[in-house]
Amino acid sequence: MSVKVSNLPEGFRGRKRFVPKLHIKRGDLVKVLSGEDKGKTGRVVRVFPKKGLAIVEGIALVKKRVRKSQRYPQGGVVEVERPIPVCKLQVIDPSTNQPTRVGRRLENGKWVRYAKKSGKVL
Repeated sequence: MSVKVSNLPEGFRGRKRFVPKLHIKRGDLVKVLSGEDKGKTGRVVRVFPKKGLAIVEGIALVKKRVRKSQRYPQGGVVEVERPIPVCKLQVIDPSTNQPTRVGRRLENGKWVRYAKKSGKVL
């Protein structure tokens, strides 16, 4: 059975995995909604869209044992951030400094993210 390409969602071609759009980007200031770091804020360092995970600066620290290398010249035990699910994060609106949901709208032919509470572009 073959599937017509025109019936598939935008961005989905062939047997590739569909990657959903996320509400956060690298550099966003976010607040943790649940878990052991609930209530803490930090800046997003890296996002993994296919897995739905993000690494946030100073959040979800774990101790890792490493050998000496160029990256870790001393070796030993170091603290690194582990990825946490994106669903546990909420973007902080820069104009109000409050957590807010994120929407998308078309402005001047380009999609932009905006804060649902204030309506301002992020």
